[in-house]
Amino acid sequence: MSEGLEQVRAGRNGALSELHRRYAAWFRARLIRRYGVQDAEDLFQETWLRVAPYQAEQDIRHPKALLLRIASNLAADHYANRNRRIRHAHEAGRLDGWGFEMPAQTDEVLAKQLVLSLPVPLRDVFVLSRFGGLTNSQIGEQLGISPKTVEWRMTKALAHCAAQLRR
Repeated sequence: MSEGLEQVRAGRNGALSELHRRYAAWFRARLIRRYGVQDAEDLFQETWLRVAPYQAEQDIRHPKALLLRIASNLAADHYANRNRRIRHAHEAGRLDGWGFEMPAQTDEVLAKQLVLSLPVPLRDVFVLSRFGGLTNSQIGEQLGISPKTVEWRMTKALAHCAAQLRR
């Protein structure tokens, strides 16, 4: 665990420690639900480190909104950097400078990375629709959400994919 987050937990910064005590469990659950378990812990720790300067300067009026915005920006940076590395390797015809030729399935690998970059709720709908061939009603029944929510999530998933491909 990083030293800065350890200081927050240890209470060396009173206001920030109180903020962490009040919102840490809620925030961790939101990150897991939105980004999956793999990315959530890194985003969690990095976000708290980024919140510290805000707390030192002034009271945070909307702490939940600030935490989510910082995490969202960090996640966007992470995915953009990963996609840039993949695209660069693809354009160079090599993998990470090791001299290996890219496999013939490069497009499949890039598509898989694109789908994996989707937030979990959007990814579930996208996969069931595009790869499972289910209708919005069937997806809604399977996930316990309304067909309108399925439609909304699918629209968001497609917009996310289009934005990633434009980069």
